Amino acid sequence: MGQTRFLGLYITICILAFVISKITIAILCYRRWKRKQLVIQDSFSDGKLVLFRSPKIKSLKSSTFLKKAMKLTNKDRIGCGGYGTVYRLTINESTSFAVKKLRRDSTEHDRGFERELESMGDINHRNIVNLYGYYITPNYNLLIYELMPNGSLDTLLYGRPMEKLLDWDARYKIAVGAARGISYLHHDSTLMEQDKTHVSTLVAGTFGYLAPEYFDTGKATTKGDVYSFGVVLLELLTGRKPSDEAFIEEGTKLVTWVKAVVKDKREEHYVDNRLEGYCMDEINQAFVIALMCLETEPSKRPNMLEVLKMLEKIRPDHLVSS
Repeated sequence: MGQTRFLGLYITICILAFVISKITIAILCYRRWKRKQLVIQDSFSDGKLVLFRSPKIKSLKSSTFLKKAMKLTNKDRIGCGGYGTVYRLTINESTSFAVKKLRRDSTEHDRGFERELESMGDINHRNIVNLYGYYITPNYNLLIYELMPNGSLDTLLYGRPMEKLLDWDARYKIAVGAARGISYLHHDSTLMEQDKTHVSTLVAGTFGYLAPEYFDTGKATTKGDVYSFGVVLLELLTGRKPSDEAFIEEGTKLVTWVKAVVKDKREEHYVDNRLEGYCMDEINQAFVIALMCLETEPSKRPNMLEVLKMLEKIRPDHLVSS
């Protein structure tokens, strides 16, 4: 009888300890989340600025950031996409950000905006630019990102005629790095546990990169991201933009043009003629992967983890460290 009482008391204590520990962990996680965010209300324009705690913005005053943001002009523009425009915002000689201005012209763009961005603030991956915060107003939203000092892929491929051309080694590393970042978002990050459509908004959005099904459904998906990655991979291989003027004049686009080249068995014409000293076998393997990503039927496309593994197999002895 005494042993039964002791056993019951022991079980009760264990259960209480387990419950208390869970409550304690939940409280600590909540406090950590609260500490991580610095929320400032901008009373002048009825907006809200949220900055995630980071060494880079530790000494940044909200008033300084807002004053600089309100003075952004076309001279500061460094990119433009389907959902908005990206500007370079310079605080001082040592501190600059990439600020993306998003239009608020539909409820679809606003749905889950803050929830998704709060989740993005937890992401730390070498192949994903850091999100430092965001700014919400009645007419537009701003995303505050880490500024890449070497510029965008568009700049590296097309915007520097007098500088050294990206060789195949660099292009391959860019492809693998991008695949690692998207694969992480799709398969390893906590974002996918919250909403299967959240991650896709990071890639889709610009005409020429959108998957065919997007025009029917209006919804961005992970398989749509795979298609968009396939377009980027084609850019790296061909050195041509999806919006190339030659395509517009012919009433076609990069993907259609490449598929026509393959159909006519003129594969040698798709490789960027500026490239030198590359391995044609590696180029062909990457090209096959791109076409797999560009399947018209979403279910026939590989997922990003599969894409990453295929890309890594092209040069197993020359991989960029994870």
